[in-house]
Amino acid sequence: MRRAEEFPPLSSRDNWTRHWEEYADSAQKNPAQDYRRQVILSLLDLPAGGAGVRLLDIGSGQGDLAAWIQTKFPAAQILGLELSEAGVAISQAKVPGGTFVQRNLLQAQDLPLEQRAWATHAVCSEVIEHVDDPATLLSNARDYMASGCKLMVTAPGGPMSMFDKHIGHRRHFRAADIEALLRQAGYEPKWASGAGFPFFNLYRCVVILRGKKLIEDVRVQKDKPISSAANIAMNIFQFLFRFNSDSSSWGWQMVAEALKRD
Repeated sequence: MRRAEEFPPLSSRDNWTRHWEEYADSAQKNPAQDYRRQVILSLLDLPAGGAGVRLLDIGSGQGDLAAWIQTKFPAAQILGLELSEAGVAISQAKVPGGTFVQRNLLQAQDLPLEQRAWATHAVCSEVIEHVDDPATLLSNARDYMASGCKLMVTAPGGPMSMFDKHIGHRRHFRAADIEALLRQAGYEPKWASGAGFPFFNLYRCVVILRGKKLIEDVRVQKDKPISSAANIAMNIFQFLFRFNSDSSSWGWQMVAEALKRD
């Protein structure tokens, strides 16, 4: 059995190149990701085909959300902002029609003219828990948004697992926390709520109970894919998530909607 010290937390250095090398496959298969995408898409309420939509993906990761949206809304334009150069490269390969750029939104932005006040819609999904100053990140993202741009935010709630800590979660949120954060960052919150009850919560309980072992279960190494047990569990929850409530004060998936204030 490996000792705990052999699993140093990524949060100590936020090594996103390593993160996407080791966890890109499991992140893509994660049923929670697919559930979040379904909720986000229903709430964005994009026009058929995506004509006229300019979508900003804040913390675009490895491009899974962007790829999913472009498949369903091929006319939508997509701009992804991502700290990791590895994530940008993976995303651009997945979504050749999108634009992905390396940006540190915790620093003041020097935007190209064509990207200023560009977005009609924006998503920040499972990002704010990874940074020490999420208000600054969201505030700096405003420069990319047109007046009245609709922003959807998702973030984890409920207890934090060992895996969460390993991949750099600073904190988890309540709905009221996200509303306050959006106001601080210069947005007009429309609403914030929990989601995913009961099966998202059950999934999170399994993740918490698995503890440090989950780090190995879903980590891809040379000649070693993610474990078959992890694959089976993800497939089971993929089915169960169809029966989640998309709005519940008991849900551990936080979702919020806001508008850019001028």
